[in-house]
Amino acid sequence: MARMAARRLLLAVPVLLVVTFGVFATADASPFDPVRAYTGTAGLTASQENLDQIRANLGADQPLVSRWWQWLTGALTGDLGDSTVMRQPVADVITERLGWSVLLATSAFALAIVLGTALGVLAGRRRGGWLDRSVSAVAYTLEAAPAFWLGLLAIWLFALKLGVLPSGGLTDTGSDVVTFGQVASHLVLPAAVLGISQTPWFFLYVRHGVADALEEDAVRGARARGLSERTVLLGHALRSGMLPMLTLVGSRVPELITGALLVETVFSWPGIAAATVEAATSADFALLAALTVLATAAVLAGNLLSDLLYGLADPRVGFDG
Repeated sequence: MARMAARRLLLAVPVLLVVTFGVFATADASPFDPVRAYTGTAGLTASQENLDQIRANLGADQPLVSRWWQWLTGALTGDLGDSTVMRQPVADVITERLGWSVLLATSAFALAIVLGTALGVLAGRRRGGWLDRSVSAVAYTLEAAPAFWLGLLAIWLFALKLGVLPSGGLTDTGSDVVTFGQVASHLVLPAAVLGISQTPWFFLYVRHGVADALEEDAVRGARARGLSERTVLLGHALRSGMLPMLTLVGSRVPELITGALLVETVFSWPGIAAATVEAATSADFALLAALTVLATAAVLAGNLLSDLLYGLADPRVGFDG
């Protein structure tokens, strides 16, 4: 298992190099001018000479490969550069916002796993029953529903109609102090929306796995030995049924990141969504590259985690072969 993890980490290096270069190449080919974005309305009346000087100061006049190499060598020493659109170091932009994004994503992911597993076990226990048909119908509907639409629906219902939860932000209006209570209440809606949008896949995987496991000879033998239904379900069927779901953990990370960006935007959550949009539309090379590397690393880490969990749950899997 250790050798497999080491191989994955080594393979991640060229992947990240290609991703960062691709970001710089895409931004370079985009129609957005980083100098115009940096100067804003002042650039409309600035002379071409001043604009050229600003372009040189930002390094936007250098060739694509030179810009990428300068950013890469700086990033290896801990210097991610300065964000032209946020007017601050990239490291500070990420530090201020990443924690809130991680809080939202982990809360939503935990909700999706717990809710999907619980419903999947109950539905898989009696395949074809009323609970199985009802929850499966809702799950297939949620699969087709975009996260931003669910977010708008939740705001309309719980914030505008019922008035039981805040519609967005991190703290109450007019408050200049961040407290645990305010953060918790403002986290409920975005975390619930993001978590529910991820639940159908976990539900369907667990449901299918548990239903198939209950038909295995080993489970039938456990029932024949007189074991209780609870022991058969939780001790035998659930363990076998959870194995396919473990592989889903890593594959859902890209969808989780995309969904988090949409949910953060809808609920004005102070994560990295706004910074990502600003970096993309303003051709902010340094910030865009750093955020893309961060997302890519999260995807690679999720895939590695799912493989490790699968190996721990099923010792028959050989990683070192």
